[in-house]
Amino acid sequence: MLSLFLPVLLATTALAAPAAVVVSNATTLISRAATTLVSRDVTTLTADAIAGFAPYTEFAAAAYCPQGIETWQCGDSCTANGDFELYGYGGDGGDVQYYYLGYSPSLQTIIVAHQGTDPTELESVLTDVDFPQDSLDATLFPGAPTDALVHGGFRDAQADTADIVLAGVRALMASSGTSSVTAVGHSLGGAIAEMDAVFLKLNIPEAVVNAVTFGKPRVGNPAWAELVDASVDSFRRVNNMDDLVPILPGRGLGFAHPEGEVHIVQEGEWVACPGNDDADDEECTIQTVPNIFEGNVLDHLGPYAGIYISTITC
Repeated sequence: MLSLFLPVLLATTALAAPAAVVVSNATTLISRAATTLVSRDVTTLTADAIAGFAPYTEFAAAAYCPQGIETWQCGDSCTANGDFELYGYGGDGGDVQYYYLGYSPSLQTIIVAHQGTDPTELESVLTDVDFPQDSLDATLFPGAPTDALVHGGFRDAQADTADIVLAGVRALMASSGTSSVTAVGHSLGGAIAEMDAVFLKLNIPEAVVNAVTFGKPRVGNPAWAELVDASVDSFRRVNNMDDLVPILPGRGLGFAHPEGEVHIVQEGEWVACPGNDDADDEECTIQTVPNIFEGNVLDHLGPYAGIYISTITC
């Protein structure tokens, strides 16, 4: 299915030369050239740590099954999170990506999930292709630095549901008594989840905001990546084997990932790659998929610990 839109995205983004990027955490800034990779040690995840991602993978997969969301009967993904309490849902997969939100008693967190790209919906595809960087909406992102820029299509997609998501999260925090919020998504849905996480933290500072994404493209420039690192309480972006989507849009176009990469080297072997997408370890995505020609589009769909994410799994 992805073959319908990826050639356009690849042709327009991935062949540019590397650009300058910034690596940061909340207290330290290190400037350097993007061609310089940083030597860091990866950490191999335990079986229990890998299993801990499964509920979030299923929540991301469920977003591709809008026909079953209202009754929470979307096949294995809904069954796996059977105690989930749906609060609201919407979207049309074209003008507005499908989304849903609710409360997970077993995880004790509010879940905000967005569907990824559906290549059968032209407007959804064009959201990915609209790659020029734009400024953040100061109303939606109060206090964000003015030099933080994001992919124009992702910005607009997140803005489409921002007010609804914010109101829903506030209502769920009041009704559930939790301060924990987790944004999840795959592909384009992961890009929206990244923006949602920052948006929610800036608007509800008392919330503990986390994000778990799968096969997420780069969302913004280095200043945006710094904002994610400084704002979001816990951010994990899972990349599967040789998936090429996480190297898009190219760093040569001024895009950068925040910290938090978890790379599935092979089924059952996951590693945590410290720093941004600049590690020189051969097990991190920037090394295993140095360009689009060495990537595998099928890895974008999974498996993520045995779970595939796409409309065909609904």
